Amino acid sequence: MTDANHTLDPSQLPDAEALLLILADKLKPLLKANTALVGIHSGGVWLMQRLLVLLADQIKLHQIEHGALDVSFYRDDYAQRGLKAENRPSQITFDVENKHIILIDDVFYTGRTTRAAMNELFDYGRPASISLIALINRGGRELPIAPQIVAAALSLAASQHLQLTQLADGSLALELTPQHNSARP
Repeated sequence: MTDANHTLDPSQLPDAEALLLILADKLKPLLKANTALVGIHSGGVWLMQRLLVLLADQIKLHQIEHGALDVSFYRDDYAQRGLKAENRPSQITFDVENKHIILIDDVFYTGRTTRAAMNELFDYGRPASISLIALINRGGRELPIAPQIVAAALSLAASQHLQLTQLADGSLALELTPQHNSARP
């Protein structure tokens, strides 16, 4: 990663589609029996949907189950952030107990989203293990949580917000915008 005070220019952003392929290659060795993929809404779910297609043979071979989490109500900053219009219900239709869970997120920042996801997962049962993969680690970790696998690491200024977007054709892109409030994602 580069200097944490560095302001990244939008033209310097990596290609999200290329990063997705890197993430798929890095994820492949983790796919084994008794494993499940869980995407965190919304960008993590978009990534998971694409990974299910890219890794279809391994998914089928190992009977990998999958689900989605919306961690909005589990965040420690819920009072500051409030309810977002795009909240969706979590969909965990498999038994979490003793399952190796691979959480999928788009942009890792402070670790608070991951902590919220782990809290929610434990409401479904006690997993054997939880791993985290993220498309990008943008720096700024505040908790002792970090992704085990990332496709890229960037260092952004705290005033910048990096977001994964899904285009009309289903492809993914990264967007860099100024941070509008003091609550961190």
